[in-house]
Amino acid sequence: MTIQRRAVLALPLATPFLARGAAAQSAAYPSRTVRVVVPFPPGGSNDAVARPLAELLQRKLGQTFVIDNKPGAGSTIGSAEVSRAPADGYTLMVTSSTFSTSAAVQRTPYDAPRDFEGVAVLATAPLVVIANPAFPANNLAELAAHVRANPEKVDYGSSGPGSINHLAAELFAREAGGLKMTHVPYRGMGPATTDLAAGTIQVIFTTMPSAAGIIQSGRVKVLGWTSEQRPANGPPGPTPRESGFPGYEASIWWGLLARRGLPAEVRDQLNAAANEALADPRLANYLTTEGARPGSGNAAEADRFLVADLARWRSVATAANIRVE
Repeated sequence: MTIQRRAVLALPLATPFLARGAAAQSAAYPSRTVRVVVPFPPGGSNDAVARPLAELLQRKLGQTFVIDNKPGAGSTIGSAEVSRAPADGYTLMVTSSTFSTSAAVQRTPYDAPRDFEGVAVLATAPLVVIANPAFPANNLAELAAHVRANPEKVDYGSSGPGSINHLAAELFAREAGGLKMTHVPYRGMGPATTDLAAGTIQVIFTTMPSAAGIIQSGRVKVLGWTSEQRPANGPPGPTPRESGFPGYEASIWWGLLARRGLPAEVRDQLNAAANEALADPRLANYLTTEGARPGSGNAAEADRFLVADLARWRSVATAANIRVE
């Protein structure tokens, strides 16, 4: 009985030390290597953002940040790995708007808003709307008017069903009053832009890097941008507000995500380090070539951005009955 009593009496004395030990362990983050999953192949835009970011985080936080490319199934294979990892900050993910569009149009082995949280918005970039030179519309307002007068007779291309190109066009159709365009999916934007120049299709909503060469060659014309964030180095063209569609906005983004439930102090530490890294010339210069603007804001703002993006594309996919099996 005496031994048991002493053990019980000792517990309150030990508790503060245990609490301080847990706090010290949390404050020491990162104390070992951090894995950064990129759910796309090496060499793409996500990889190009993730690698310099990992180097800069390593320099700022004093531990190794290792890139792990896990491509496949519209980013869901790599994302699924992250969804199963502990929410401790040692498995992170650099991904893009494909994360949202994939969750909107297909069954995933995770619930995106429940299982993931935004840590930092790394960058955002608008899409540019381009058309064949013979197409009668010359801006977004004229595009809407022409489609309204010719329902289902305007073909627009995309890099595949459920892609950001596809959903951005469907969102424009909805915001412009329920336009009826015909979707023509391709395996990538290369074949789509080739057919656009040839007049096989009339319109594409695409990224600035995908369109830059064909715009400069004069083989297509610019109808406008899908965001008020018009790139300084992009070709001239009206924004949605200038075209009479102030409610329309469609951007691609790159972000740093984690398993939901990340300790607040770890999340805020990563957010601050990521925001600081975005000022590095290597990363800033790359984002400029993508027509992108570096992100900003705290982790709570990044998470609200992610949740809103997921909800918007899910709404578009549901309304347009877009499903990818």
